[in-house]
Amino acid sequence: MKILFVLTSHDQLGDTGKKTGFWVEEFAAPYYALLDKGATITVATPKGGQAPIDPSSDTEDAQTKDTKRYKEDKAAQDVIANTKVLSDLDASDFDAVFYPGGHGPLWDLANDITSVKLIEAFNEQEKPIAFVCHAPAALKRVSGTDGNPLVKGKKVTGFTNSEEEAVQLTNVVPFLVEDMLQENGGIYSKKEDWAAYAVQDGNLITGQNPASSELVAEKLLAALK
Repeated sequence: MKILFVLTSHDQLGDTGKKTGFWVEEFAAPYYALLDKGATITVATPKGGQAPIDPSSDTEDAQTKDTKRYKEDKAAQDVIANTKVLSDLDASDFDAVFYPGGHGPLWDLANDITSVKLIEAFNEQEKPIAFVCHAPAALKRVSGTDGNPLVKGKKVTGFTNSEEEAVQLTNVVPFLVEDMLQENGGIYSKKEDWAAYAVQDGNLITGQNPASSELVAEKLLAALK
């Protein structure tokens, strides 16, 4: 199993002066779930090099068994410090692609043409494409093989409007994931805030929030078997 992980390169939280990036748990849980099953994982970002970690995901109360493992794993830290440049990679070299969230993707991956084309290529090759939390933002401009938005008529989930409200960033983010998925014709569903929830529709797998990252990894593993 060769799996491509795509992380954000964006580290500015709008005009707040605060930092953002990717959410550690949403990388770590799927990374170890897949690595422990023998997957070869390549990690890429639009700019390459160090992927920015969202400081909010690195606090004491955000820690899980997987984030703790990451903090002690020099090899994994090296991977994050030296990500590949997204434009150098080809979908045909991988069996699946996975996008961890964090607020960063709302700014860069949502509009990154390289990322858009890459997701479209994975989809055309009928390979699993998986996203968790804010990462479905990367689907904003992605078209399906019929030319319509990829999510149109598909069951999807992602970070909810009420969860964004709870973290008080509704007026900071460039758009709301839940709204965008619905505007693009996705059949959006969710559980209560912060509950683990993931849905699959064909090769498309989406998870609602950080707690859903393991569920997404499980569905991705099952899709690769």
